[in-house]
Amino acid sequence: MVIDNGKNIMLVTNLTVVTEFLLLGFQGSQLLRNILFLLFLVVFVVTICGNLLIITLVSTTKNLHNPMYYFISQLSISDILLSTNIVPNLLHILLNNGGTISFIGCMTQFYFFDCTVALECFLLAVMSYDRYVAICNPLRYTSIMTNIFCVTSIIISWLIGNVLSFINMIPTSKLNFCGSNIIDHLFCDLVPLLDLSCSDTFFIHLEIFVLGAPSVMVPTSIIVVSYTYIVISVLRIPSSTGRQKAFSTCSSHLIVVSIFYWTIFSVYVFPKREKTWVSSKILSLLYTVITPFINPIIYSLRNKDIKKAVQQTLHKHTSRNKH
Repeated sequence: MVIDNGKNIMLVTNLTVVTEFLLLGFQGSQLLRNILFLLFLVVFVVTICGNLLIITLVSTTKNLHNPMYYFISQLSISDILLSTNIVPNLLHILLNNGGTISFIGCMTQFYFFDCTVALECFLLAVMSYDRYVAICNPLRYTSIMTNIFCVTSIIISWLIGNVLSFINMIPTSKLNFCGSNIIDHLFCDLVPLLDLSCSDTFFIHLEIFVLGAPSVMVPTSIIVVSYTYIVISVLRIPSSTGRQKAFSTCSSHLIVVSIFYWTIFSVYVFPKREKTWVSSKILSLLYTVITPFINPIIYSLRNKDIKKAVQQTLHKHTSRNKH
């Protein structure tokens, strides 16, 4: 609105200072929301317990003191952070058929979500390189995958995740929001926040392309190249038993990578014109809730060392109770 007071022309804009957002979550009948609440509550409890079990086993079992399991334990920490950042608030939303979240709370949730997703991308890339060295250069494995390399890789992954998340959050927190403050999503994600904003989001989209694309494409390239060499090396093994044994060492990781990257690419990379908000919510649910839930299950069921460690731990506890 333009006001002319005779001397100065003032431009007055009707901007609303948003102090909170309303997250809709899954809308539906009370029965449906109660069923989803119980389902996600069970998934959340199993996620926390399963990932804590892996962290405990890796830290206390000598047979698991090697690079691959150190990376798996870091992945479990990332899954716990991601799950606790999303699920408790989602449960609150389901109980109340929607829930408010403060502006600061929304930005905080977005920060930790972005950080853990970026961290998981780089951890999965380092784990694929670990499998490449183990299968393609087994004689040099101990000299390449040293403790210094592992610790450095983990620290760099955490730093990249935090730095990228911080860079993404700062311009997002400075956006102007006018009109509706309703987010038709499960949590504070970048896409619905940009849709609500009445600011010019060109530079944020440019920043996503400049920084976000490498943060996804670099680890993706490492994974693709690593597994290309792994497949070539496995196919060169003359016996089918040898090929099966070699590939079984990285099958768990490959399953986790496939599920995680398929959902990430479906939501953020592939075209979304034909995608509804319901399908976007379901896909987001897969990598924020389901992936942290199935990761420890996959590694436990398909890994002989972890299964053996679980059996030994259970045996120790049962023998103590008998005595």
